[in-house]
Amino acid sequence: MTARPISETVASLMPRAKAELTELVAFRSVADPAQFPKSECEAAADWVADALRAEDFQDVALLDTPDGTRSVYGFLPGPAGAPTVLLYAHYDVQPPLDESAWLSPPFELTERDGRWFGRGAADCKGGFIMHLLALRALKASGGVPVSVKVIAEGSEEQGTGGLEQYAEAHPELLAADTIVIGDTGNFRVGLPTVTATLRGMTMLRVQLDTLEGNLHSGQFGGAAPDALAAMIQLLASLRAEDGTTTVDGLTTDTEWDGLQYPEGEFRRDAKVLDGVELIGTGTVADRIWARPAVTVIGIDCPPVVGATPSLQARARAQISLRVPPGQDAAEATKLLTAHLRSHAPWGARVSVEQVGQGQPFRADITSPAYTSMAEAMRVAYPGEEMQSSGMGGSIPLCNTLAGLYPAAEILLIGLSEPEAQIHAVNESVSPQELERLSVAEALFLQNYAESKKV
Repeated sequence: MTARPISETVASLMPRAKAELTELVAFRSVADPAQFPKSECEAAADWVADALRAEDFQDVALLDTPDGTRSVYGFLPGPAGAPTVLLYAHYDVQPPLDESAWLSPPFELTERDGRWFGRGAADCKGGFIMHLLALRALKASGGVPVSVKVIAEGSEEQGTGGLEQYAEAHPELLAADTIVIGDTGNFRVGLPTVTATLRGMTMLRVQLDTLEGNLHSGQFGGAAPDALAAMIQLLASLRAEDGTTTVDGLTTDTEWDGLQYPEGEFRRDAKVLDGVELIGTGTVADRIWARPAVTVIGIDCPPVVGATPSLQARARAQISLRVPPGQDAAEATKLLTAHLRSHAPWGARVSVEQVGQGQPFRADITSPAYTSMAEAMRVAYPGEEMQSSGMGGSIPLCNTLAGLYPAAEILLIGLSEPEAQIHAVNESVSPQELERLSVAEALFLQNYAESKKV
């Protein structure tokens, strides 16, 4: 049998990839039982495990991690003496937010304007499909030239650390010569990009209590301390007037010296409304890749509909702080906690709970595996050279793997380019990017295997 060219094979597999991604997106696999049934995540994990078994993976296992979720593991042995490559993705997703704002149901993969829409289509169920496509193409082109481990995480979006803790307790499980994290993305569609840095994160819940119970705002307003007003004032202390993050003691002036992000392009990608200013100072790349950024991601307070003229006795907020490379997430957590306690007005009682944390990450893009990836991307994206950029998001597992396997090279690629709108409504994936990156990953595995023979 004549081996088929990888690009030809991947192209022929795209209808199957769409059908499989449709099935996987249909699982409402948000790893928060307060929002969606745990059974949705369990069903998605079973689907991933079955997909690995169908590709002849051995030792397929559903790993019960300490945070109560499941990660899926499988091993595909390669030729004797071949290096081992770990392929990572996660099957859990962000909640859909306002489902009425989606132009099509968030958990139904829908084709529109040349893209496939659905929660998790790019982040990161599409990443798992990308791994499958690459491996299938290699099988049709003479065989997989490396041993492959796959790990699909079940709680990455919640930042709960279950897989990190499991890996630390079972360090032999994910050991590999090279690790491909399929959870980042190209700088833009059609421009092959590896991610050089990731910001870490810490996530805190802060609660303010000022009264024994709610009070009539007419009878007591003006003297009684309102917890919601106190919370508004506290949260405002986290930013300067220009929007720069201002957590006491936190460095905020680091500069980015790599690929730049033109402000006009950023405004278009972020869909900033006309007349609305960007926040912060420095270049856009400084602000999103090299500096800390605080975001209030939730507030518990009365909704407008049904609101009563009352002073609130209690208010609660959830705060995310992105931590750039060069800073320690644990230290940032301490600084943010101290800031919240010291800036709460009127003697309000403050309680702070940590709900997530992950360290920032910096890859060594001069390592040999990156040479193999650059060659692969050059073929998959004719006329384009591989670029490296930062990413403002966090993948806590990266530092765990780097610590466990210091000799392993870690590459970050994926489908989350700006048009994908990950974590927002109307998330989508470009099928062209899925196809090209699958080709690139397959060629990379071939190139990497050859480089180890020398």
